[in-house]
Order: sequence, then C-alpha cells, then structure tokens
Amino acid sequence: MRKGRKITGGKYHKQRKKKLYEKQNQERVVTLGETKRKQIRVRGGSIKTVLLKTSVANVVIGKKVQKAEIINVEETPQNTFLARQNRLLKGAIILTSLGKARITNRPSQEGYVNAVLIEEKKN
Repeated sequence: MRKGRKITGGKYHKQRKKKLYEKQNQERVVTLGETKRKQIRVRGGSIKTVLLKTSVANVVIGKKVQKAEIINVEETPQNTFLARQNRLLKGAIILTSLGKARITNRPSQEGYVNAVLIEEKKN
C-alpha cells in the first residue's frame, strides 16, 4: 500500500488546514499525588475543569458517599502497565483508606474521582 498516494503514484493534496475545533488536544493523564487541576476553554467559550493529580476519591458505601484517601492503584483492566504508573482512569481498582474501590467516572474529563466500594478494609 502506498499511503497518501494515487494508483498512478501521484500525491493527494489537502484541500484545507484543520480548524481549531478539529485539532487534537494533549492527552490528559491523571496520576496519584497532591491535587492539581487545570481549566481548559472548550467550544462555545465554556470552561472545563480537568484533573491532573489527586489523592482523594468520593467513595459510595451502600447509599452514603464518603471521602477517602487513595493509597495505591491496584489494577487497571485496560492495560496492566497503567497501574504501575498509578494512573487513575475509569474501571481502575484503587486501594483507599476504606478498602478496595472501582473508579466509576472519567477523572480526566470531570475533575474529580468517584468510586464504588468493592471490599471493605478489615480492622
């Protein structure tokens, strides 16, 4: 396959440049650490608060919500290497001060971490 070429061998030329809203943004990586947020201007002039680092999660226990300290990232179903880097993303299982919990939201999009308790810590 000749990528970006016609059958004759000639090049395909772009008709126009990408518009600002078509351009890809920098990847937002949420890691474990002291809470750090960033504000990004989005289409329409609105502002989105993005999370870059955090050490606190809102954990749901039954019908109550409680703040808990994140100790470590145990596993990530998407990629095992992301757990080693302590990356917080949807579906990741984290070890909190209350016990093991699964992240239910997308921290890189919403600016906070929500989780559901899986296993309570034994005292």
